Amino acid sequence: MIGLLQRVSEARVAVDERIVGEIGAGLLALVGVERGDGESQADRLLERLLGYRVFADPEGKMNLSLRDTGGGLLLVPQFTLAADTHKGMRPSFTPAAPPAEGKRLFDYLVARAGQAPIRVATGCFGAHMRVGLVNDGPVTFWLRAAPDG
Repeated sequence: MIGLLQRVSEARVAVDERIVGEIGAGLLALVGVERGDGESQADRLLERLLGYRVFADPEGKMNLSLRDTGGGLLLVPQFTLAADTHKGMRPSFTPAAPPAEGKRLFDYLVARAGQAPIRVATGCFGAHMRVGLVNDGPVTFWLRAAPDG
């Protein structure tokens, strides 16, 4: 499971011109599900999203996590993160989980995130979304919770 994590001062996602999820300061995570992913990868990715130290402490060093700051988490499904881009001029989506499995694991991730003491918002799986954000830094990290084995 892949997460493209961006520290934001604000972020929102809209479907058909209607905002379906938004947060103030916190993290926007674009989430891609790969073939072979399961609940353990979703749990590991969530643990990293909540605990990854990307926020400044009083000395200005990245030592604080989302748990420490109480910021929001906006989870947006993005199957294109799992694309194979190694050759040619067109991505292959063979590495991505089938849509039903991708949705199941994204929904699992959202449900687990909802148990954390933070504000969680989401995009809509399978919808054409417009994502807006103000990247704070800019700070962007690519995280991967690889399938077992």
